[in-house]
Amino acid sequence: MIIFLYGPDTFRSRRQLKKMINKFKQERDPQGFNISILNCAQEKNNQILEQILATPFLAEKRMLILENLLSATKKTDLQEKILEYLEAKSLPKENIYIFWESDCKPKTNVSKNLFSRLLQEKYAQKFEIYKGTKLSAWVNQEIQERGGKISPQALEYLVKNIANDIWKLNSIIDQLISYKLEKEIELKDVELFLDEKIDDNIFNLVDALIAGQSKKVYQMIREQYRIGENPQFILSMILRQIKILLELRDLYDREDILSSDLLAKKLNLHPFVIKKSLPFVKKYNQNKLKNIYHKLLEIDIKTKTGQGDQSMLLDILVGKITS
Repeated sequence: MIIFLYGPDTFRSRRQLKKMINKFKQERDPQGFNISILNCAQEKNNQILEQILATPFLAEKRMLILENLLSATKKTDLQEKILEYLEAKSLPKENIYIFWESDCKPKTNVSKNLFSRLLQEKYAQKFEIYKGTKLSAWVNQEIQERGGKISPQALEYLVKNIANDIWKLNSIIDQLISYKLEKEIELKDVELFLDEKIDDNIFNLVDALIAGQSKKVYQMIREQYRIGENPQFILSMILRQIKILLELRDLYDREDILSSDLLAKKLNLHPFVIKKSLPFVKKYNQNKLKNIYHKLLEIDIKTKTGQGDQSMLLDILVGKITS
């Protein structure tokens, strides 16, 4: 089976790819022994060809994901060989091949021919950037599926201001739902989250919090209050950022990965968030981050269940973490 996923909307194509991998794991390969993911721009040709011709290991099916084959400008020989396999239909029938492209604009004759051949496949799917009413419908559906709701004015403003960045849009949706809980997202909420200064403020606040700089943290929280933020918003943003740092630290400890783009793909986050977070990853160990995260969860539950004044609970949290 040949599957071709391509187009400018890498968020939706990545999510589709992830669904396919998860389904294959659940139905055929829980341990992942028969799943291989290759970045064709980085791997050597002979290694890629070996993987392409390899058959399943103690299983009926094998899944091979070939990323960025068409956009790899120095892989003409590889592209030509794979085209030959496709034309001759000589690839192992037990294998499922998924070709994933982030920027499908082939420049050489060989890559153009390969692109045309992949388009002929039954399971070729293009992911265009949604616009206008289609994008609005998608955002509204995403919010509903994640347990939230949004006013028409807020939806219009959100789509209008982040129309071309689905990765950022996805991140903002999660933040808004976390912030509003089960309440409807209003225009003022979207305006608040689209202020880029908030991101910088939260990054700096979290850095000071982990470093144990209590005086600085209290000052920064008071400044957030002054400009109109509420304790629940500040807490949800701190919690989200600590979770991201924890996930990044875990990947770093296990795989020593520091590529922003690769980390963004693995964690399904916008590369901007990863680039902002990376400088903090080496500074703090996993145990410290876990300890802070658990304390945050305790306070988060208390604020959501009305077990005390939110600002007072936030101050208690800062005291516990920085002491």
